[in-house]
Amino acid sequence: QSHYVACMAAILSQMDKEHYSTYIQAFPSRPELMDFLMETFILFKDLIGKTVYPGDWVVMNMVQNREFLRAINQFATTLTEMFLSNSDFELQLWNNYFHLAVAFLTQDSLQLENFSPAKRNSILAKYGDMRATIGASIRDMWYSLGQRKIEFIPGMVGPILEMTLVPEPELRKSTIPIFFDMMLCEHRLTGSFSRFEDEILRRLDSEVEGGRGDEQYMQLFKSILLSCCQRHPELAKPGEDFVRLVSELLERLLDYRAVRNDENKTYSMSCTVNLLNFYKEIDRQAMYIRYLYKLKDLHISYENYTEGAYTLLLHARLLTWSEESNAAPVPGPHGLHLHTQRQLKEALYNQIIEYFDQGKMWEEAIHICKELAEQYESHVFDYEMLSDILQREAKFYEKILKVLRPSPDYFAVGYYGQGFPTFLRNKVFIYRGKEYERREDFEMQLLSPFPNAEKLKSTSPPGQDITDSPGQYIQCFTVQPAEEAKVRLKGRSIPEQITNFYKANHVQRFSYSRPFKRGPSDPDNEFANMWIERTTFRTAYPLPGILRWFVVTCTETIIISPLENAIETMMKTNEKIMSEINRHQNDPSLPINPLSMLLNGIVDPAVMGGFTKYEKAFFQELYMQEHPEDAGKIEKLKDLIAWQIPLLAEGIRIHGQKVTEDLRPFHERMEQCFEQLRAKVESQYGVREMMFFEDRRSGRPRSIAWVPDWDRLSHAGARQSPHSTEAPPTPKPARRPSESEEHRNERKENRASSIFGSRRQDSCQSISELPEPKDEKWRLSCSMSESSLSADRKQPPPSQAAAGAQPSTAGSSLSPTGFGGRVKSASKLPPLPRKFSPAVYETFLEQSDAAAA
Repeated sequence: QSHYVACMAAILSQMDKEHYSTYIQAFPSRPELMDFLMETFILFKDLIGKTVYPGDWVVMNMVQNREFLRAINQFATTLTEMFLSNSDFELQLWNNYFHLAVAFLTQDSLQLENFSPAKRNSILAKYGDMRATIGASIRDMWYSLGQRKIEFIPGMVGPILEMTLVPEPELRKSTIPIFFDMMLCEHRLTGSFSRFEDEILRRLDSEVEGGRGDEQYMQLFKSILLSCCQRHPELAKPGEDFVRLVSELLERLLDYRAVRNDENKTYSMSCTVNLLNFYKEIDRQAMYIRYLYKLKDLHISYENYTEGAYTLLLHARLLTWSEESNAAPVPGPHGLHLHTQRQLKEALYNQIIEYFDQGKMWEEAIHICKELAEQYESHVFDYEMLSDILQREAKFYEKILKVLRPSPDYFAVGYYGQGFPTFLRNKVFIYRGKEYERREDFEMQLLSPFPNAEKLKSTSPPGQDITDSPGQYIQCFTVQPAEEAKVRLKGRSIPEQITNFYKANHVQRFSYSRPFKRGPSDPDNEFANMWIERTTFRTAYPLPGILRWFVVTCTETIIISPLENAIETMMKTNEKIMSEINRHQNDPSLPINPLSMLLNGIVDPAVMGGFTKYEKAFFQELYMQEHPEDAGKIEKLKDLIAWQIPLLAEGIRIHGQKVTEDLRPFHERMEQCFEQLRAKVESQYGVREMMFFEDRRSGRPRSIAWVPDWDRLSHAGARQSPHSTEAPPTPKPARRPSESEEHRNERKENRASSIFGSRRQDSCQSISELPEPKDEKWRLSCSMSESSLSADRKQPPPSQAAAGAQPSTAGSSLSPTGFGGRVKSASKLPPLPRKFSPAVYETFLEQSDAAAA
């Protein structure tokens, strides 16, 4: 074949302009001439595409191209002279010419920038840049079409775009205006240029992904088209919008191409999300779905099953449970066999459930199972599939309670400096870590794509000298989820395995606390001037989602005083004790060491110093005189200290049951320290007793409710002192329930624990008339000493005291401190039961917050 091409090139080299003219005129009819031109264009395009000579045969390739270029230009003259007028116009012939000319211009052997400087200069000196020559010819041929241009829109948009993307500045400058001519032509005929716009957006995606286009092209495209649009008032506004749209797409495509082949696919995923969000905004569903599946494949390759499930869910949400055909093609072989939206949605849901299961997001899998079950039960009546999906759903509920599922860590990462790509530059992201991922390992992966980046040691936002510098600076530190709790979980006794999921998932707010010293330093008490700078980050979307990280869109910083810091610390300590107690009650086989360290660190002053330093810092008369506005907060801190005693008592009781003989001396010393601590606290701050209950459901241990308000600072409210003379108000009797309500309430009591610990003896008896349980383990708590009752008031009967211990959600009235129940002496404590409810404790926090407000 190379011999044949060489002979043809030799023949063409012998022909001049007159030879071509004579040869063309020798055809007896126009149809025969048209057939010749058609076959010649096809032949030339085929020979150019096959590159019959090896790549290093530069001379032979350039000779062939020189002769082909002369022939193509001669035939172009024939087209304009004989096939352009209205009666003689041949659309297909012109179309073949344009495709041949573009194929000639874009062939590899003419891309001089790929050659060495010496070879490039040699080619330019002998043959010139043939791309500029053929480009000018294409431009002139296009403008010669006149009113026929509309027939080449949108068919010729792709070839012209391919030509303008060739990295030759002069060629680009001369051919990019063709785009504006296409816009103008379609706009004058139809009032818009939507067909042109759709085609250039679609083709631009594939061309840039294939390696064409650069930053210079984006700037030239923008400047040239804006200049052209400004000269035509009717296209000024729509043209400006179009240029901005293409510029945004080009920016995202170039970012995506730059990181697509990196070993670390983190940034490739980010760029993919930027693109799919862009296509969603401009309502290009086919391109949106295309990038959804690219993102899903990236996630699954890295075993990011949760993110892969959320990605597929975006496509599933676009579909309906109907027999309509799929509007957009689905990548992958399975899409060929799923013709209706119902079939595709069902297949996607099953895949999503599998991914959620692998990612241990069983709560999300259950939601999908419920939607599928509804379809099987009420719409398609497929009871066999209904049985299968319900069994899968039941297994997920079981896994939530029985399978270990560690909460992920979250990291804030800032990319500062002009050396980063635009999608990272001077932005902060929140990353969701993997199971048991250490920050050191996470940072190593973070820095691997940027070997020249410098890690910032400070966690404070950098200055302008860093953000404007040409270098790369990365900042990384751990943050804590700070999302508000689910309302339906509030005030309930729910297993930790359930509540922990909502603490670390579906989170959009994260906080970072940085301690600093302010004021005179006290070497004996660091808490006195320990201030906290708390920064809260809000991400664009909740985590987890379609990425393991999202950009921070809002940042807020507050300053927390030492007293407020002490209140927070006490709240967290109390919550930690409650959590540890629940863990041991739910699983007696747990090792005792963590509980030992926690309790000993609190009750033994030689270890942590307890809260004595809080007392020295904030409970002194001098501090109270200097800070009268903190009176409410001081009272709340005292209440929290007092509430720690019953928590510690229960923890030590559990510890005593599980301690081994060799650790018995350690436990006895801890008991001695605790008794001293209890005596001191109860004498100064009064008695606090938690309310305990047993779960009647055998084999299903209950846990203490997660109190979300402890995660944020609560203003202290007015606390009733141990010497208050005000008695708790008498609770209002509940209304008499109807017979149907009685049955429903009875069934509810059979399914869940009652706050009173025993079933009602008489279904018609009101809540306020319930008898006091006889068993000590159902004893209700009180929050005040005996002196809290007035001398001229009568103590309410035990049944009313029991009713008064209900949380406010039950409709009963509470004492000013938020508690009710029988008054107990601080010197005589009741036996400690086995399990307790935080309902009273939580009510206290809510009531004190409300009072402060």
